[in-house]
Amino acid sequence: MTLIQCRGLARTYRRGSEEITPLDDLDLDIDAGRFVALMGPSGSGKTTLLNLLAGIDRPTRGSLVVDGQEVHRLSGGALARWRAEAVGYVFQLYNLVPVLSAYENVELPLLLHGLGRRERHRRVAAALDLVGIADRMNHRPNQLSGGQEQRVAIARAIVSDPTIILADEPTGDLDRDSATTIMELLARLNSDLGRTIVMVTHDPKTTRWCDTVLHLEKGRLVEAGTEEAIA
Repeated sequence: MTLIQCRGLARTYRRGSEEITPLDDLDLDIDAGRFVALMGPSGSGKTTLLNLLAGIDRPTRGSLVVDGQEVHRLSGGALARWRAEAVGYVFQLYNLVPVLSAYENVELPLLLHGLGRRERHRRVAAALDLVGIADRMNHRPNQLSGGQEQRVAIARAIVSDPTIILADEPTGDLDRDSATTIMELLARLNSDLGRTIVMVTHDPKTTRWCDTVLHLEKGRLVEAGTEEAIA
């Protein structure tokens, strides 16, 4: 089943008098349950695409459908509600709140859902246990290693049971052992729990955990190792 469908998707920015188009006329289908790596040089449109999929940014033109929802047509509160329910986002630099504990950081997305304290606790405890960090739930980010911080960030991304997990260079700031641990965790979320994952990466070593590798060049899909756009 097709979970993500992009048709003619483009994003253009103005920088002074210059017009920049990091994503240009993109057609893309991603099936549910896939683990997709997005690769390409800096400026090729990878993070732009991820932000469009997350509803953080809006396309200049084209259409974007995620799980039957026309995301490009949502506005205001509807977009915020959809994003809170459908998307879990894993950032390269974790984006944890420094003054909150691991538990409180993971609980944050649930505060938007109007859940009672007992249900929030059940979900947070389950997410922290799943990523193997339950014994650090009362630690603040500065008391955790980089790999542990990223596991907390992943727990935060999955705690609301999203349709899709988006990861922007999730291993980019980690040593090799920690990066392997994080990739094994993401692969387990994909294979055991059926989560659809779209991951931006510059590291070809991480793609061995993925079942699909897409290459972007100048905002368009290309064959690996070429600059020839895929029609």
